[in-house]
Amino acid sequence: MKNFDYAAPTSLAEASSLLARAPGTARVLAGGTDLIVQLRERLRDADLVVDIKRIPELTELRYEAASGLRLGAATPCHVVYEHAAVSTAYAALADAARIVGGWQIQSRASVGGNLCNSSPAGDTLAPLVALQAKAVVSGVQGTREVDVADFCTAPGRNVLEKGELLVALVFPAAAARSASAYQRFIPRNEMDIAVAGAASWVQLNPAGDTIVAARVALSAVAPTVRLAADASAWLAGKPAVAATYAVAGERAKAVASPISDMRGTAEFRTHLVGVLTQRTLAQAVERARAR
Repeated sequence: MKNFDYAAPTSLAEASSLLARAPGTARVLAGGTDLIVQLRERLRDADLVVDIKRIPELTELRYEAASGLRLGAATPCHVVYEHAAVSTAYAALADAARIVGGWQIQSRASVGGNLCNSSPAGDTLAPLVALQAKAVVSGVQGTREVDVADFCTAPGRNVLEKGELLVALVFPAAAARSASAYQRFIPRNEMDIAVAGAASWVQLNPAGDTIVAARVALSAVAPTVRLAADASAWLAGKPAVAATYAVAGERAKAVASPISDMRGTAEFRTHLVGVLTQRTLAQAVERARAR
């Protein structure tokens, strides 16, 4: 690891100024569970590392049932899944937060950091897309919002420009009779990178037997997380039964463009899309009925 300067600002304005004025490459450190490893292995470089965990608004979790969730970019994963109301209203997010890295580092790892790392296999990315989260981005020029579905542009790359940082993730209020779920496939039981992942969100009719609306998002099967738009739209008005989930799984495969590597072949990943879509839809429906 090469030497770098370190700063720990206590305000958003100070952080933005440091990032904008950095003469070389500046990196934001939220938990460091990805960045420190990447710097050590020289996968990324940095002349300045800006630690944002001392900025209050970046480590907050603000939830109101009527208005939704605002999650600071550096809020640790364990805070998400230990919040009972958030774990119910945004279950897919809690599913993912429980398995980011491993429990040993979840007091440091954050959902915002997982998103900014921009790996197509990042566990929280598919739930963020399925739950229609927006990214609040701040810089010296002001603040803007970006749909999380548009945030990542390529493996390891995103829309953040020089001087900008992710401040928070905002989620709409959970709709009545709705729920979500996230699942992944990994070769080992924990501490592994997803071979494929899927997040599903559903809203049911009052009787609980018909899907009113749905969204399915896929990870690790394309350069960026993909919303299975055709499968999602097709699900509206369909009965909430296993046969429906199976067809949706086949339709979801259409947006997958996986590679073959040491963790799995493209054919296997495509197969997993169908399996994980079916499973997460079934789980989301079960949760929605329970609510």
